[in-house]
Amino acid sequence: MSKRILKAQAIMVVGAQWGDEGKGKVIDFLAPTVDYVVRFQGGNNAGHTVVVDGVVHKLHLLPSGVLYAKKRIVLGNGMVIDPEVLLSELDNFETKGFKLNLLISERAHVIFPFHIIMDGMIDDYKGVLGAGTTRRGIGPAYADKAERFGIRMVDLLNKKIFREKFDQLFELKKNTLQKLYQQRIPLHKETIFQTYYKFGQRLKPYIGDVSLEVNRALDSGKRILFEGAQGTLLDNDHGAYPHTTSSNTIAGAVCTGVGIGPTKIDEIIGVVKAYLSRVGSGPVPTEAKGSMGDYLRERGQEYGTTTGRPRRCGWIDLVQLNYAARINGLTSLAVTKIDVLGGLKNIPVAIKYRYKSSLLTELPADLEVMRHCRPVYKALPGWKNLTDADFTTIITHGYKALPKHMKDYLAFIADQVNTPVSLVSVGAERKATIQVP
Repeated sequence: MSKRILKAQAIMVVGAQWGDEGKGKVIDFLAPTVDYVVRFQGGNNAGHTVVVDGVVHKLHLLPSGVLYAKKRIVLGNGMVIDPEVLLSELDNFETKGFKLNLLISERAHVIFPFHIIMDGMIDDYKGVLGAGTTRRGIGPAYADKAERFGIRMVDLLNKKIFREKFDQLFELKKNTLQKLYQQRIPLHKETIFQTYYKFGQRLKPYIGDVSLEVNRALDSGKRILFEGAQGTLLDNDHGAYPHTTSSNTIAGAVCTGVGIGPTKIDEIIGVVKAYLSRVGSGPVPTEAKGSMGDYLRERGQEYGTTTGRPRRCGWIDLVQLNYAARINGLTSLAVTKIDVLGGLKNIPVAIKYRYKSSLLTELPADLEVMRHCRPVYKALPGWKNLTDADFTTIITHGYKALPKHMKDYLAFIADQVNTPVSLVSVGAERKATIQVP
């Protein structure tokens, strides 16, 4: 691992593409070196898959550091939390023998059943302008937060305040569903209230002031790993709007999502697949259609951790990656799933977009322009499929054992993005993550 990362006290890991880049694997790799793993935005619309000793762990709300005993696991105020999903995850991990050292922000907002119902209806209404939402209630919960109708985790602990806020929110949502969407969906007010109050009582031992503890931990010299969800192009301000998520996914969101100052962050690692994938609608200039897209999807097992939906696959896009490096302030890249490209004679890399008669090197904000951008590719030589013996050699000897053209591919990306590669993953297992000198 680079000396900079080893010396860093506060390290952030963010997605540099469309999400699903393999952040969980990178966080799992870095987690042994830190005291805290902190998630700062999103909800159970995110998903991380980590493979340890052949066992697959699928995470939705809990950060990947949960797989290490004694790590302090934190869910920040920038998240929206479905308590039922969180308790299910907690029960699942405790059943597997994990003892969780968990802290949940008292200021994180709560997802209710009516949020989930409305999520699908709203996205269906948008048609081609929809985001392809996971229908987990994320967007409507964030909307209530912005409109100041939201209910926070701390409210679940105070029955009087919870009743006051819930009565208002429930009536608003019931009227919205009936009068605006013409839907008479059975929502049992008292059942939901009592159920969520009980959720709050179960989660009470974990709920507290995240900003206070994280800042005190940093002041006392603790090392903290901040975990982002989704990816840069899904950021609600800087992503491919409106085909985005409902939160800010870029590095700057940690400040509001946890409650720390920007001067606290030392390293920002952008995770990028050696190719590209995304779940959801909207233009993806380097998407590979037909048999090649199918090949990448099946070879990389590109199906959503949260929804199981097949991902749209294509080639790495350096226009987008340069944009991600700029707005996140990336200090290094972690390149994942590079083994998936093995066996291809040539590998296309998008270095520019063509729009009508113009060549673009910067990501356009105009949706109409983005819809008509076509990638300009540079073909790089491929490498052979890695055998079991190759994997063993690489895991034993590290970066120097990678095929030459694979190292050339990594070097080209680093040079074009002006950001060094610090980690590369050649397989699903924890031990298949290689440090780049």
